[in-house]
Amino acid sequence: MSDGFVARSLDEIRFWSRIMKEHSFFITLGLRCEDTQLINEAQQFFRIFEQIENQSHALTLNTDPLQMAQFNAEVYNAVSHIWAYKRKLLGLILHCKLAGANLFPLLIDHISREANYFRNRLLQLNQGQLEPLPDAIIDENVFFLRIMADHAKFIGHLLDPSERKLVEQAQDFSRDFDQLLFQAVDLDSMRPQSQTHPLLSQFLDQNRVSVKSLRDFKKTARDLIEACRIKSIIHPLLADHVFREAERFLEIIDMFEMALAGKPSASK
Repeated sequence: MSDGFVARSLDEIRFWSRIMKEHSFFITLGLRCEDTQLINEAQQFFRIFEQIENQSHALTLNTDPLQMAQFNAEVYNAVSHIWAYKRKLLGLILHCKLAGANLFPLLIDHISREANYFRNRLLQLNQGQLEPLPDAIIDENVFFLRIMADHAKFIGHLLDPSERKLVEQAQDFSRDFDQLLFQAVDLDSMRPQSQTHPLLSQFLDQNRVSVKSLRDFKKTARDLIEACRIKSIIHPLLADHVFREAERFLEIIDMFEMALAGKPSASK
């Protein structure tokens, strides 16, 4: 295993275990009071990922790689279970068996995609099969651009309709990120011919501008929600949650840009 195996593993688990924990909380908020079994399952996942998050912070960069690999495998198992739970929820919603629940089908699909991303990353780390840089740049951007586009749509729908200016801004971001996603998919389908240094560099530059703008919008919205200065049904933790994911995407873009430039970075 490479020298960075433990560092990358801890980084992924510390970030995504918190995200999985918060997903469990958001699901609990959105279910109907009579959905006691589903609520109990969500609460159990909250406890599982809280424990995983705590364990990850108890480990250090000096952790034995074999111990790290075992922990990765345990986390992979937990993530696989929450992924299956989320897909079960999606099926119930789409078959109209949770009428009245405050959970958009796209939201449940969104959080299941994030769980799948997390477990795939753990598997790649343990198998030592991380993608070559040109493939990783395209694949990570396709994934995160869709996540950002989803976030803009959720914000637009969860703001009070009377917050017309903010709703319009969220809708503008949704359209912008849909277009960026389509461009990324086009670049993806042109592989490997599209994987030139100039094209990938421009791809990252363009995405960085839009992600930074969306990150700043999310930060403003989070601060306004926490100060009770705008009308919405957005939980303050959800506002912070989507802000942190935008920050994560910007960090990944930074890492890719440094790698393209041949500079060392504290990579994930």
